[in-house]
Amino acid sequence: MQQKKVKQKPLRAMLDLIGENWRSYVGALLATVMIVIIGFITPLVLAETIDFVLDTKPSALPSFLLSPLEKLGGRDFLRANLWVMGLAGVVLTVFNGLFTYVKGRLSAVASENIAQSLRERLYAHLQRLPFSYHVKAETGDLIQRCTSDVDTIRRFLSVQVMEVVNSLLMIIIALVILLQRNVEITLISMILVPPLFAFATWFFKMVHKSFKVADEAEGAMSATLQENLSGVRVVRAFGQQQCEVEKFDQKNLTLRKRWLKLNLLSAIYWSGGDVLSMLQALITLLVCVVYASQGKITAGEMIIFTSYIGMLLWPIRSLGRTLSDAGKSMVSMGRIQEILHAEPEPDEPDAIKPDLHGDIVFDHVSFAYPDDGVPVLKDVSFTIPAGSTAAVLGGTGSGKSTMMYLLQRLYEPTSGRITIGGVDIKTIDRAYLRSHVGLILQEPFLYSKTIYENVGIIGGRDEGGIHHAADVARATGFIAKADKGWETLVGERGVTLSGGQKQRIAIARTLLKDNHVLIFDDSLSAVDTETDAQIRAALKGEMKGVTTLIISHRVTTLSQADMILVLEDGCITQQGTHEELCQQQGLYARINAIQNTLEEELNHAIAMETPN
Repeated sequence: MQQKKVKQKPLRAMLDLIGENWRSYVGALLATVMIVIIGFITPLVLAETIDFVLDTKPSALPSFLLSPLEKLGGRDFLRANLWVMGLAGVVLTVFNGLFTYVKGRLSAVASENIAQSLRERLYAHLQRLPFSYHVKAETGDLIQRCTSDVDTIRRFLSVQVMEVVNSLLMIIIALVILLQRNVEITLISMILVPPLFAFATWFFKMVHKSFKVADEAEGAMSATLQENLSGVRVVRAFGQQQCEVEKFDQKNLTLRKRWLKLNLLSAIYWSGGDVLSMLQALITLLVCVVYASQGKITAGEMIIFTSYIGMLLWPIRSLGRTLSDAGKSMVSMGRIQEILHAEPEPDEPDAIKPDLHGDIVFDHVSFAYPDDGVPVLKDVSFTIPAGSTAAVLGGTGSGKSTMMYLLQRLYEPTSGRITIGGVDIKTIDRAYLRSHVGLILQEPFLYSKTIYENVGIIGGRDEGGIHHAADVARATGFIAKADKGWETLVGERGVTLSGGQKQRIAIARTLLKDNHVLIFDDSLSAVDTETDAQIRAALKGEMKGVTTLIISHRVTTLSQADMILVLEDGCITQQGTHEELCQQQGLYARINAIQNTLEEELNHAIAMETPN
């Protein structure tokens, strides 16, 4: 049985991601510690040079360093060799650069590993989510979460995680050193620290709220863009370019307003933080000057205080940036978790894989979509004998396509059951069922690949099998006339092909599957009547033993079926052969009469225009 996922809070999920790459983060942590230590040693070297070497003040070096120095000559040796102090500064700078590289490298490795893992988890989970989830979700927003939101987390984990460690170490070490030097000056130097910290906390709360709104606005804009690009043919056909531009501009304007608010918050924080930091630095400098003039501290100690107060204030001021990025990351992680926490199709360890060459039976099947609860199918019952061809006729919204989705277990019936060969399809493995029940849609999806790759996308068939499938689907003719034949690149979603060409490629692609059942969901609607007849004739000879279902509004397509079902308002109102239904009063006879009349009028018009 599939275990139910425990929903984690974003912070807990972030910590788990860091834990998965703990080795890299430990290495980066050690490098950060060394960077901080070197940062604090550098001002001490300068202070020691001024107070001990150039002046006559006692050395502040620890005994383990002072003892060997005394053996070399102490102050006199250093005065005679000032280059030693300069060399110490150079060595510290070199090691600082080395450890900075190590920290950046290890943090980058860890963050990229996490980003890769997140993308793979998201993509794999999206493949396992039910059809109903994807029907309701906006593709652009899903793309936003899998790209931009993951990148927000990656940037935070690459830079800001170590900055948190760096800031905490700097604050602690600076306080320890300054308090040891002079408690009074240290306390004065921290007068504005509490307001600065409170300011950073306020900034975090405001950014967290504003970024969520901005991120959602960006997702809405991405969804609009994706929708427009996917439906470019419809947009052009209906002359809706300007309308689409206005719709996108509105989304873009909303996004601009959201990000302007974020930028305004940043401007307020950084300008305010600069004022507080500079004011605190100025206060510290003035106090140090006064104390130095009174002889309470040395010139070297004044350098230490003025240097270290910057090391104390900078992390607190940068806390706003860290908290801001942390807030953004929490928002992004929350949006990602909304996908990862969505319930996938449940595992079926006890599912079976029977032979699907059997009668298809709908036994009192009813169905309503979960969102609105409005019945789409109402107590539908019929039997399609194995190997026969059944056709379905019905108006828009009558439930024809829903019936086919149920047969592929894209949805489950609200009541009743569907069996194939006497086996309830609820007990059949989903992947197995779908791999043997071929479904060809009215508007098929094609990849942005060559025609050959689109037909052979399933794999496992040789070139001869692919060409044969194209022959059966009557696609070979237009493929041969294409610029590069089989190597002609199909635009995204097949935008460079006509509707009929896309349908024929989709038919050829589906024929390469091991189909026990084949469903044509109005997938011959875009081909002419003659080609339709040729394809059906070829399929009849090719798909012997395969149970075929055809949804169509074209009576000439329906008429050759072994049985025809008429679906109205979710109910089967008529059932029989073409001849039987034509003799009955009902929808089928009316549509047949209308189409026959139109065909006669068309033939008459053509005959009148044809010269003798």
